[in-house]
Amino acid sequence: MLRDSPIDLRATAGNRTLLTALVGIAVAVAFADSAIVVLALPELYVRLHTSIEGVSWVITAYNAAVAAAALGLVFFVHRFRATPVLATGLLVFLGASVGCALADGLATLVAARSVQGLGAALLLAGALPVLGALTGSPQRGAAVWTLTGTFGVALGPALGGVLTQAFDWRAIFVAQAPVAGLALLATIGAHVGLTAGEGWVRPLVRTVPANLCLGLVFGALVGALFLAVLLVITVWGHEPLAGAGIVSVLPATTLAVRPLERRLESGLALCGGAALLALGLVALALLPASSPAYACPALALCGAGLGLVVPVLSARTLDPEAGLTRSGTLTVGVRHLGLVAALGVVAVLLGSGLPPAGDRAMLQATAVILDAPIGLDQKVPLALDLEQAFGRAQEGEVPDLAEPFDRRGAQDDEQLAAVRDQLVGSIEATLTRAFRPAFFVCAGFAAAAMIAGFLFRRRRLV
Repeated sequence: MLRDSPIDLRATAGNRTLLTALVGIAVAVAFADSAIVVLALPELYVRLHTSIEGVSWVITAYNAAVAAAALGLVFFVHRFRATPVLATGLLVFLGASVGCALADGLATLVAARSVQGLGAALLLAGALPVLGALTGSPQRGAAVWTLTGTFGVALGPALGGVLTQAFDWRAIFVAQAPVAGLALLATIGAHVGLTAGEGWVRPLVRTVPANLCLGLVFGALVGALFLAVLLVITVWGHEPLAGAGIVSVLPATTLAVRPLERRLESGLALCGGAALLALGLVALALLPASSPAYACPALALCGAGLGLVVPVLSARTLDPEAGLTRSGTLTVGVRHLGLVAALGVVAVLLGSGLPPAGDRAMLQATAVILDAPIGLDQKVPLALDLEQAFGRAQEGEVPDLAEPFDRRGAQDDEQLAAVRDQLVGSIEATLTRAFRPAFFVCAGFAAAAMIAGFLFRRRRLV
């Protein structure tokens, strides 16, 4: 069989750091794309005239394409030179990013996202041996790939929120094109060849336990990267930039715990990280109020868990004896398979839980208006305005329930402002509770990863 080996590196020592950085940033962007559009979902609802189920495919299509392409590539990607694999992936990713930015409808955007996922699978598979060549050792290359990928996953939603607020949702994809283009130029300086090596089946089988744990961890991350962001933006009504500030707690703590992860015994980091992730998701499920003051500590726990568990498991899944291209491709597929599996479960739970919660919220809104100490001349117009707002919500638009009150003078009328705050708070609390089952399911993924990691460690499988 064939084995990847860095046999020809055409780059001066002075250029290697730059080349490594460019390829590493491309890896971070490819991983970030798993959830980078989450903060743009409300804008996509309106601009593309679609539903919550429809726009969710903008996320699912990418992750499903990465998972399917990577798992399919496992069986033959090791037969190709790494540099052309990386270059092809970057080229496809670049073209698909431009296609996403130019999409004029949901079907076009979902198709472009699927192609982007194919490019990402090739990009992530080819980047590992190229980074190994650039850094001088497979282990250092794998460390760069893991670090940039982990930080990219955690940073994705916040980065997407900043771009959406500053420009619009298309800016998310416009910004990715030059990143892929520069990384494509960087690959000209690195060439990774093929030399004779050992068979690859047995070494890859050895990585299955760690990959199983990693797939469960990424399934759990749907709670922090998708559900939490939806809650902050669509239910609590924060602008994308404010939402980005809230969810930026996740990458900040992921980076902050890196020194601790290096000092901990690997088994403790694995089980402890998964436990922190599960605890953070349970905390999100049981938020006592619709407030960033409660959400940020919960997200910090999730970020700390991510920073502890992913590097440990990545070290076990990226096996030089199996070839970095092969083992890396397998773990990319498993990670995104975990994301897709959790997204599917979460979508079903939200689809069945949110409509009844919306009905309860509308009844509560009616009760608040009827009991409000304001005149009938204010109650009737407000009731009609709120009915229209709830009607827009049924069509997928995120309504501003405070706007009818503000338009009628709530900023200067203390009684009206109190009614507004009571109504909005009641509705937010009702809809927030509707997310609980989905958060608990994601916490279950993390708990399963912790239990599997403990059992595999006892049997010396990870």
